[in-house]
Amino acid sequence: MRLRFFPLGIVVTLSLLVIVIALTATVRSIAAPSAIPAWLQAHVGDSDGQISTVVLERARALYLKKVAQGAVRNPCYFAMDATRPGDMGNGVLGRRYYVICEASQSFHAISSGHGGGRNLKGTIDFSNGRRCSKNFGNAMDSELTAGGAYMTSEAKTSFKGFYRTGAKQDVAFQRTFIQFDGEGEAANARQRVIGGHAAQVLRGMCMRKSPNSSYADHDGLVPFGKLVDYAGGRSNGCTSWSPTDAQQIIAMVKDNPTTLYIYPESRDIAAVAQAAKSHSPSGEAPYWNASCLKEIGAPKFWPRKTLEPIIAQYRQDHPAPPPQPVPMCKGP
Repeated sequence: MRLRFFPLGIVVTLSLLVIVIALTATVRSIAAPSAIPAWLQAHVGDSDGQISTVVLERARALYLKKVAQGAVRNPCYFAMDATRPGDMGNGVLGRRYYVICEASQSFHAISSGHGGGRNLKGTIDFSNGRRCSKNFGNAMDSELTAGGAYMTSEAKTSFKGFYRTGAKQDVAFQRTFIQFDGEGEAANARQRVIGGHAAQVLRGMCMRKSPNSSYADHDGLVPFGKLVDYAGGRSNGCTSWSPTDAQQIIAMVKDNPTTLYIYPESRDIAAVAQAAKSHSPSGEAPYWNASCLKEIGAPKFWPRKTLEPIIAQYRQDHPAPPPQPVPMCKGP
């Protein structure tokens, strides 16, 4: 049997051709992520409980990028559409936070709070109503939602106090907070203490004698309040969920980070505001939930470089009163 040899030049050329083809395929796979699968496409739309196209495309691209980088191994990822209504009326909450697990072909749309903003009376008003968000931003102490790319990070559980149940039992309230790390305009998420948690808080705090409690202070006192669920309301800029949803989400990401994409970003807000100003036909304008856009007129993004000096000056002009001790509880 005679072996057949090819000239060295041909071998080198063929090898280089194989490498070029492989590299081209790799670049294409990175630049053009796989198409949205049919089962997930069935959930795309602008109705309540559906996810709008641009929100899904950006959330999915962020997740696939982080998976390719080795930063995420979680089989699920999150998205939020802050242009949608949070309160639909009659006790119905808008479903605008999405939990997507492609490996198990699972899609869930749940409710979530949005940043309430603030009204610095006599100075400037960048507050939001319960139903729709008009104002967005990334300034410290603004209590506004900032859209963009996030990664979930560590979970911190803290004791907030005791509350009394309907069965007259005193229960310790501990709330877990999932820290977010953002990118771009959301890069100061850790500074702003932006993350996700259950939409619950203790109100009307007072102190009660309970020297045998492991939570008692050096005077034998423990904080006591009324547990309030504000799942249908606003947040201080964080992502807040109902207690049941929060429990499930926290379990999914504890020690197993994943991505969260929040729409809209400042570029989207600027484009929608410009379209509203020029009265562009709705078909030509960038995406925004139609009912909320009709309600707010035009959205506004407050960059930190603009808003933080205003907030700082307001704080200087209106110093907070000295802290008062929490009163003692009355009654049993």
